[in-house]
Amino acid sequence: MAMSPIKYLTRLLVAITSLSLLASFTDAHEDRQVYIAYMGNQPSSQYYSTDSHLTLLDRVLDGGSSAKERLVYSYTRSFNGLAARLTHEEKEKLAGEHGVISVFPSRKLKPHTTRSWDFLGLTRDLQRKQSTGTDIIVGMLDTGIWPEAEAFSDEGFGPPPSKWKGVCQNFTCNNKIVGARFYIAPDASIPVERSPRDFNGHGSHTASTVAGGEVRKASLYGIAKGTARGGAPTARIAVYKICWSDGCDSHHILAAFDDAIADGVDIISVSLGGSLAVDYFEDELAIGSFHAVAKGILTSASAGNYGPYRETVTNVAPWMLVVAASSIDRRIVDKVVLGNNKTISGISINSFPSQKKFYPLVLGDESICLEETPNTTFEGKIILCDGLYEAGAVSSGAKGALAVISDLDSARTYSLPAVGISERQGKTIRNYIERASRRPLSRIKKSRAIFNPGAPVVAFFSSRGPNPITPNILKPDISAPGTDILATWSPKGSVSNDVNDTRSVKYNIISGTSMACPHATAVAAYVKSFHPGWSPAAIKSALMTTATPMSPSRNPEAELAYGAGQLNPKKATSPGLVYDATARDFVNMLCVQGYSTRLIRLVTGDNSSSCPRNVNVTTVDMNYPTMTRYVARGKEYRAEFSRTVTNVGNPNSTYTAKVASGSGLDIEVNPRKLHFGELNEKQSFVVRVAGKPLSLNSVASASIVWSDGKHEVRSPIVIHTEHELWS
Repeated sequence: MAMSPIKYLTRLLVAITSLSLLASFTDAHEDRQVYIAYMGNQPSSQYYSTDSHLTLLDRVLDGGSSAKERLVYSYTRSFNGLAARLTHEEKEKLAGEHGVISVFPSRKLKPHTTRSWDFLGLTRDLQRKQSTGTDIIVGMLDTGIWPEAEAFSDEGFGPPPSKWKGVCQNFTCNNKIVGARFYIAPDASIPVERSPRDFNGHGSHTASTVAGGEVRKASLYGIAKGTARGGAPTARIAVYKICWSDGCDSHHILAAFDDAIADGVDIISVSLGGSLAVDYFEDELAIGSFHAVAKGILTSASAGNYGPYRETVTNVAPWMLVVAASSIDRRIVDKVVLGNNKTISGISINSFPSQKKFYPLVLGDESICLEETPNTTFEGKIILCDGLYEAGAVSSGAKGALAVISDLDSARTYSLPAVGISERQGKTIRNYIERASRRPLSRIKKSRAIFNPGAPVVAFFSSRGPNPITPNILKPDISAPGTDILATWSPKGSVSNDVNDTRSVKYNIISGTSMACPHATAVAAYVKSFHPGWSPAAIKSALMTTATPMSPSRNPEAELAYGAGQLNPKKATSPGLVYDATARDFVNMLCVQGYSTRLIRLVTGDNSSSCPRNVNVTTVDMNYPTMTRYVARGKEYRAEFSRTVTNVGNPNSTYTAKVASGSGLDIEVNPRKLHFGELNEKQSFVVRVAGKPLSLNSVASASIVWSDGKHEVRSPIVIHTEHELWS
C-alpha cells in the first residue's frame, strides 16, 4: 500500500525529531554529549556514592577535564546510576565497566500535549467519602506549578504526613503543595527564574486535573464555564520541574524519579514521552518507574500523541499504567459564516469575540501560510490554510484570521481568530472563493461548548498499540478524557503555545494524552486513599478491570487504541478481584524477554536473584489484567493464558466466568467457577484461545468477565497480527 503524503511527513518528522533531539545535547566540545549510565538498584552489599561514580568516571575519561567537571548527575537515593558528558569512545569504555547495565544518550522528551469528572461519574459526593485522602502525595513530573492558583489553596489542610521527606527549592510551599524541586544545568541559559514555578502552563494544568481544589465559574474567556476540580482534591502535590522551554531532558527525569521515590510520594504522574518506544533499560521513564514500583509506587504515564497510526505508543513498560486519550460529552465548536450566508461549523477554540462584520476571504499559499515572517497581505483578511502549513501564519504574529483545514477531532487554540474545519468543508469554502460572483467574504464566530452524545471515542491523535517492545503485553492500558479539558493554567504561559500570544489566563482548554494521564493518576490516588495497603499492580488492576467497555465499531483499532476501556472511577474502589504482581513478577517477565541473570541482579540489587532455567513460560503468562497474543498472519493459532486473581471483595464468594466474543474466537476457561473463603485468598485459572487465520493489520478481541453477582471483573482478550508500518 502506498504511503500517503501526510503519513510520510509524520514519519519523517518523528525520525528528524529523534535525531535532532539527540544532537542537541552536545556541549562546547562537539565530540561530547550527555550519556546516562544505568547501574540498577543500590546493591545490598555495597552502597554507591557520588565518590564511587567519580572514581568510575576517572577510569574511562581520556583527559582534558576532571570527572567532577564531566559529572552531570549522580543517582544514589533510589537507584544507582550517573549522567556525564562523554565522547563516544569514553561511552564505550563506560559500557564495558563492571556493574553497568546500559549507557545511552540523554534525549529530550516532550509533554504529550471541569466537565470530565462529571462525565466519568466521579461526583463531589463520592470524592467526599475519601477517608485518608490528605495522606496521599502525588509526584508531578512536568513543567512546574503556579502556586498562587486558587486550585492549589491549602485551606482545610493540616501538616503533611510524617513520612514526607521532600523539600522546596527556591519556592514557598504550603500544606497542599508540600514539595517542589527543579532540575536544570548550572550553566544553562534560560529566560525565566530557576525555580519550580510554571512558566508554561502544562504542569499547572495536569496538577490541577489530578488534585486541584474546587473552583467555581472557571472558564477560558467564558468558554466551557463551570466548576473546575481535580479527581483527588484532598491529595497533596509534590512538584518536580523537569521540563523547560526546550523540552524535558532524560538525565533530569531520572534525577526527579530518584528524588520522588526517596521523598515518599505515593503516586507518580508523567505526562510526557519520546517519539519512539525504546528498550526498557535505555528508557528513562521505564527505569525510573521500575524502581518506583519496587518501592510500592505506581507510575501513570501518557500513551503519546502520534496517532492514529499503529505501534506509535511510546510508554510501554508493563509496570506503568499507560493512558490513551478519549473524548468527553462536551465539544468546543465555532462557526464561519460565508458571504453567501452559508454557515460552516468547525472545531477550534476561538476565544476572540464574534466578528460582527464580514472580511475578505482568500486562499492561502506558502508565502502566507508557511513563511514565519510577517506578511502585510494577511492583515484584515481571513485566510484559508491547509492544516499542514498554517503554523507560519500563526507564528508570524500577523494580524488577520484563519480558516484551517484539519481533520483532527479535538479543538485547538490559535493566537488569532480561527476556525478548524474538515477537508470536505475546506473544499466547500474553496469552491465559494473560486466561484463567487463578487468579492468572497466571511466572518468567524466565538467558540462555544455543546453536548457531544457520541463520547467516549479515542482521540485521533492518541497513540495506538501494539506494544513495539513486548507485543504480548497490551498498551495502552486504559483510556481517559483527553480532549478539550479545562484546567488551571499559568498566567505566564502562552494560551496558544505561540510566543507572540501575550494573553494571560488562569484557565486553559487543551487536548492530549497529557490530559488523559492525570485523570488516571487521580483515580489511582482516589483508590489508594481507600486501600492504602494495595500494591501498584492491584491499583492498576482495579482501574483496568472495572473500565467501561468501548465500541470497536467506533474505534477501528479496538483495544490497541483504548486498552481495557474507559476509566470508571465509581467502580474502581471495589473491583472484587485483582490481578496482583510484584517486582519479582516483572523480573521474571524480563528473564523471558532475554535479559540475563547478571543484568537482573544489577537491576534488583539482589545477588540472589536469578532467571529460572527450563521454565516453559512466555510474556503472555505475566499476571496482567489483559490477555494479549501476537500471532503470525495467515495461520491458525492457539494461545494459552495463565492468571491468578486475589479476592478483595466479599470474604465468602463464588465467581463465574462469562465469555463475550464477537470475533470468531474459540475460548475455553478452566475452571469456570472460582470459590473464595476469605479476603486476600488467591485462585488461578487458564484461558485457552483458538482461531482461524488473520490477515495483515488484524485485531480479534473478546473478553472474560468474572462475576459474583455484585462485582464484574472484566479482562479483554486481544489477538493481533503484524501490521504495515504507519498503516
